[in-house]
Amino acid sequence: MRVLIVGGTGFIGRHVARALDAAGCEVTVLHRGPHDGDLPGSVRHVRDESAAIPVTRFPDAALRPAPDVVVHMVPIGEADARAAVEAFRGVARRLVAVSSGDVYRAYGRLIGKEPSESPEWLSGSPGPFLPEDAPLRTTLYPYGREVEGPWGPLRDYEKILVERAVLGEPGLPGTVLRLPKVYGPGDPRSVFLPYLKRMDDGRPAILLGYRQARWRWTHGYVEDVAAAIALAAMDERAAGRVYNVGELPTPTLAARVLALGRVAGWQGRIVTLPDDRLPAHLRTPYGSEPDLAYDTARIRTELGYRESVSPEEALARTVAWERGNAERRVDPAAFDYAAEDAVLRPGVTAAPGR
Repeated sequence: MRVLIVGGTGFIGRHVARALDAAGCEVTVLHRGPHDGDLPGSVRHVRDESAAIPVTRFPDAALRPAPDVVVHMVPIGEADARAAVEAFRGVARRLVAVSSGDVYRAYGRLIGKEPSESPEWLSGSPGPFLPEDAPLRTTLYPYGREVEGPWGPLRDYEKILVERAVLGEPGLPGTVLRLPKVYGPGDPRSVFLPYLKRMDDGRPAILLGYRQARWRWTHGYVEDVAAAIALAAMDERAAGRVYNVGELPTPTLAARVLALGRVAGWQGRIVTLPDDRLPAHLRTPYGSEPDLAYDTARIRTELGYRESVSPEEALARTVAWERGNAERRVDPAAFDYAAEDAVLRPGVTAAPGR
């Protein structure tokens, strides 16, 4: 099977390329060329140094030889998704697009862009998890028409419109994968740095608000997430389907931080207190309800997806990388330990490890 990956040298994409190559696929990676992602020599590179994100044009070298499947790692909005559909309709058999859990109405409600009236599973109660047919946001462009992305400012970012374009063309069957919060070595956002730095600094306690502590957001280790994308690319049963990707189960934030602490060798505790008593630098700009916990049964049942890296090993690899990453940037304002010490006192309860 010939697979073209659009954006296959980044944090997640390089693992997708490796997984497909290891499975025997003929892999071509289309990218801008600053780096090769440390990919196997069998992977073919098509470099377009003049390309920009979003990708709206595809060089002839990316279309020849014709790919069987195109995996688009970086679709931003309607324009570039439609550009991919137009370019590969009649060329490829299928288009696989990476989307996000931010399409769900629950996410819109979390950031204050959707009304609070909702079914029970949107209310922040313990379950059930969000299935693929859960309601989507009714408000487009929740961040505005321009958002800061890993490649700089992005205009018209909207994964709902990406999904509509990819799934709306009968001549090019589409597959959509809604990704969780992805972590692991090479993570440009350093998901766990706020907690790991405190642990490595010997902090006796990590503060969480009551709602923060019990909040759940599905995460996924980068190699496992990439394996799910590769699996969907290779399996024709994925045509026309939407899949949530992520861990099973999804722990609370308090439980996640405790698990990180065990791997990191931290001897401290989690302290919970009313959210409005948190120091200002620890408060989130939005609420902690509802949960963003995804139901991943569909990809597990239909395609047989399973994680290959244990949660403990995934955290251990991530901790090792973070500790060895000398270039990570730390904002001192986010680590105001004096303000945290001011609210630590006897009688404040420890968070349950759930």
